[in-house]
Amino acid sequence: MMNLKKITNLVSRFLRDDKGTASVEFVLVFPVFFGFFLMTYESGVLSARHVMLERGVDVTVREVRIGNIPNPTRDILRQRICDVSLMLQNCMELLEIELIQKDPLNWTPVSTDVRCIDRGQVVQPVVTVDQSANNRLMFLRACIRVEPFLPSSWLGAAIVANNASTEASGSIALVAMGAFVVEPFRTP
Repeated sequence: MMNLKKITNLVSRFLRDDKGTASVEFVLVFPVFFGFFLMTYESGVLSARHVMLERGVDVTVREVRIGNIPNPTRDILRQRICDVSLMLQNCMELLEIELIQKDPLNWTPVSTDVRCIDRGQVVQPVVTVDQSANNRLMFLRACIRVEPFLPSSWLGAAIVANNASTEASGSIALVAMGAFVVEPFRTP
């Protein structure tokens, strides 16, 4: 009987004791808030990279439009986009561009199939840049595959898991597009 009374007293004292409750709350809540912080940071880095790619495409398209790049080639356009886009590591190896010519009088939508680097292929297909005729509407579309900044965060892990195919190999594709018109009476 005495042992049962001691055990009951110990259990009731243990249940009334509130020392360490803040530690329990911290241990339960901190990982959730830290996970949200990491996801916010990851999405901020991805957004900044995408903004820099957009800026690179916009600046390059503007330079083609005003004539600073008179005879654009694939390598010149890629190099200029990479020079302006500061946050993209290995830009020249990972950036793929395509020029799409459209007739404004006989409009068809731009294809949603984006050409991006296929990480599963050793040799990438060659993309040609068409030196278009005068007064043609041209779309420059750029795609770059980037790795998550924090692949162990919840968002980074989701990106890696959702892009586990051979062509993506855990990366996410950032796409930017710009348009310009080849000025009339311009000699190619």
